[in-house]
Amino acid sequence: MQLEYQCGTIEQVLEVDAQIPEFARKTTKAKIITRLADANSLILVASHEEKPVAYKLGYQVSKDIFYSWIGGVMPAYRKQGIASQLRLRQEAWAIKNGYKQLTVKSMNRYPAMLQLLISAGYQISGYQDKGDPNSSKIMFSKCLAAKPY
Repeated sequence: MQLEYQCGTIEQVLEVDAQIPEFARKTTKAKIITRLADANSLILVASHEEKPVAYKLGYQVSKDIFYSWIGGVMPAYRKQGIASQLRLRQEAWAIKNGYKQLTVKSMNRYPAMLQLLISAGYQISGYQDKGDPNSSKIMFSKCLAAKPY
């Protein structure tokens, strides 16, 4: 299957987001615009036959830190490495744009995402207790800069 990866739009994000059964439909155009306002941001979209099938969206939280906020892959396109490709492209973009660290949050109810992050070298850096293990957030970070040894 031939996929195209490119910078995308909020409309494409919402189109894919509506097809992801695990999501509670809390992502709206207004919420995305508010989060991205006054921040250096990146929207990546994977498309198949010109139809968006996956996305990854992030934004700058400081001069050195880029936050990978949300992303998803439509069920019919999962287990094909699309999320990994989007992650790699986001990391490369962050490095090119001078970020030293990439951060992301996930939850126990998304085990595939937790596995993806750990296998990609992200380390657990915190925990936000929401009163329920499935709703609590696990924070991860990955150093993007080479460590001097």
